[in-house]
Amino acid sequence: MTTTLFTHEACTQHDPGAGHPESTARLKAVLSALDDAAFAALARQEAPQATIEQISRIHPRDHAMRVLASIPAHGYVRLDGDTVVSPDSGDATLRAAGAVCAAIDLVLSGTSKNAFCAVRPPGHHAVAEIPMGFCIFNSVAVGAAHARETHGLERVAVVDFDVHHGNGTQASFYNDPNLFYASTHQAPLYPGTGSVHEQGCQNNIVNAPLPPGAGSDMFRDAMTDRILPELRRFSPDLLLVSAGFDAHEDDPLAGLRFTDDDFRWVTHELAELADNCCGGRLVSALEGGYDLDALARSAAIHVATLMEA
Repeated sequence: MTTTLFTHEACTQHDPGAGHPESTARLKAVLSALDDAAFAALARQEAPQATIEQISRIHPRDHAMRVLASIPAHGYVRLDGDTVVSPDSGDATLRAAGAVCAAIDLVLSGTSKNAFCAVRPPGHHAVAEIPMGFCIFNSVAVGAAHARETHGLERVAVVDFDVHHGNGTQASFYNDPNLFYASTHQAPLYPGTGSVHEQGCQNNIVNAPLPPGAGSDMFRDAMTDRILPELRRFSPDLLLVSAGFDAHEDDPLAGLRFTDDDFRWVTHELAELADNCCGGRLVSALEGGYDLDALARSAAIHVATLMEA
């Protein structure tokens, strides 16, 4: 079996405006890196649009329809202080969530061993009725709900190593003991959530906040000592990854000091755990990462490690 890349041209067309850090250049840099000959064996599929039914498992239907109706025919509309939409944003955000759902379908069918969704906008800050933090719909949370509703899985886990805490995913999972969310992230930092005391209804939330300047040792200790043991205890039927690469030492939006090799290491650890817990069933989706060179390198390392799993 292979690793499969899901993406769509529409995701490069979402334009939040000149100077916005969540630019189309981010995804273009990732896709350019994955065009290297080293990725010749990477299977590739076009991301479909998520249906309103899929989206509404996390975001109420009326809210989802209002958001899509707000997409302008021309120019820009600001959904919050950081989240801006333009004419192609609706298609892009539906493709981002649709990629995760389609990747889950493929991996659960046994056709692909794992998958990476190279999509934007990111999703992990989007809560049920509030787009925020560059995020419109929460693609990974939508995927988790799809896995349970469509495939009958009981236990789904998300591990998030973006530099920002995924408050939207945590909120969607908090009161369901069969959903597990774990995050390493810088604190203090936007969005201000992710305390170790936020533990969910049955200790199904595990946060490992890291201070500014934290690097490889603190990251790997947090994963090894806190997150991976709790993930093994939870024993998911499917592992989803919110793969943000903005904790890299070169990233301009925060202050963690991860290296390229940290992303290789964490991908290997998560893939190995998935092998032991859920037959290797792992789907990863791009979240943050704002230094183009660091993002491209880190995403390529992440995918290469998934291919080796």
